[in-house]
Amino acid sequence: MHKILISDKLAEEGVKILEDFGFAIDCEYNLDKEQLKKRIKDYEAIIIRSQTKLTREVIEQGTSLKFIGRAGVGIDNVDVETATKKGIIVMNAPGGNTISTCEHTFALISALARKITSACNSLKNREWNRSKFKGIELYSKTLGIIGLGRIGKEVVKRAIVFGMEILAYDPFISPELADNLGVKLVELEELLKTSDFITIHTSLTDETRKLISQAEFKIMKPTAYLINCARGGIIDEEALYHALNDKRIAGAALDVFEKEPPLDSDLLGLENIVVTPHLGATTYEAQVNVAIEIANCIKDAFSGKVIRNAVNYIQLDPETHRVLHPYMELTEVMGKFISQLLEGRPKSLVLSYIGEIASYKVNPLGMSFVKGFLSQVLEEEINLVNALEIAKERGIKLEQIKILQEEEYVNLIRIKVITDKGEKSLEGTLFSNNKPRFVRMDNFQIELNPSSYMMVISNWDKPGVVGNLGTILGFHKVNIAGMSLGRRAPEDKVVTVLNIDSLPEAQAIKEITSNPNIISLRLIKL
Repeated sequence: MHKILISDKLAEEGVKILEDFGFAIDCEYNLDKEQLKKRIKDYEAIIIRSQTKLTREVIEQGTSLKFIGRAGVGIDNVDVETATKKGIIVMNAPGGNTISTCEHTFALISALARKITSACNSLKNREWNRSKFKGIELYSKTLGIIGLGRIGKEVVKRAIVFGMEILAYDPFISPELADNLGVKLVELEELLKTSDFITIHTSLTDETRKLISQAEFKIMKPTAYLINCARGGIIDEEALYHALNDKRIAGAALDVFEKEPPLDSDLLGLENIVVTPHLGATTYEAQVNVAIEIANCIKDAFSGKVIRNAVNYIQLDPETHRVLHPYMELTEVMGKFISQLLEGRPKSLVLSYIGEIASYKVNPLGMSFVKGFLSQVLEEEINLVNALEIAKERGIKLEQIKILQEEEYVNLIRIKVITDKGEKSLEGTLFSNNKPRFVRMDNFQIELNPSSYMMVISNWDKPGVVGNLGTILGFHKVNIAGMSLGRRAPEDKVVTVLNIDSLPEAQAIKEITSNPNIISLRLIKL
């Protein structure tokens, strides 16, 4: 009989599924770290929500552990890397709270539009001041949505019923899909300038951290309202405080915060903000849905059925895994790299496998590429299992081509990304140490060892350009670890890629791009 520990409160509907299937279930809540380390060795699976922290130290004590189930979306409280190294499959329940969070978003929008919380508090204080709480209608107003994932799409459906005009900013949604949803895709600046209400439904990444800050508030309408039910940290809360206090925008509603609980936040003292304590997924239905979803995932996993919602798993026989694993790492890195070079919205991805590698099952390589490609900008639950489905949902087509005949390398992977503004290509292979190596970018031959931080520069092949780069970066304490040059002819365009130990600040970038021989510059973080 399989033993399962449930260490956070789980809806009874989920517990019943597991009990009815014959599992031995122990529900032990509020275990501290030391207690959990002692208890976890007795179980083959553990189900958690957000309170339990499965750190490296805890997971390493799980000598019998096969599965970790997270009843919810985020897996911030699970050391997935340690779990993967120990062969433990980590699963989550990404779909259960979609409607709940969407509806909470509209509750906050309505509260802002009609000043509901202020009016409620006033009347409870025995005041009757109707004119003070004159609101606005949602009908015909422009709603700007940042992020068109599952929740963003549900918000669209409801906004249409309210008669709102809808703009959206999402670099990884195709125009065709947006048209089908009834949404106009725009750049972030236009969305901020035009929208009456702005709601955030994207994940927190290095790219989205403080996405809305002082500069963004300056271009919003003074009558605009900002809503965040996604992740704390996407909005710069200090900049938001000043924008609200100085009446640069009309109001805001937050369900999530940079630091939770935000009991010492100055935002709580403002009248033109509505706040709730991270309630987006806190409905009876959402808690039941995630409990049922994760219970069925655990049940199916133990039954030998398909592994669902896994964040670190793909099914391969040992020999195929041995051969493909380094190529999966290569394609994932290629996906992360090329996604940061794009102009426009991706429409299709074409992966060509050339040489011996084409004789293997290549679907895992496509999954790894799409995982890397999407993970830079989308929700943190992007994984090998769901990557292709999420790409499909966003109208991004994947084509995979096998070419058995060798070219310049025994094995080569060629990537072509087609966007609404053009194409971008990248070729990669593995060298003798199984380390990824990029060998061509667009029409430039290059030998590039990808690293954590890189600077990709398009420039004119003129004397002194590279020396000037080194001087500026040296002055700003950015160390160059390596350089790769792609060149076609003297004094023509070249591509220069620098491996750097840290990302330069804005002033260094400004100084570099002020050189007339610099055509473009992109910073890459892997």
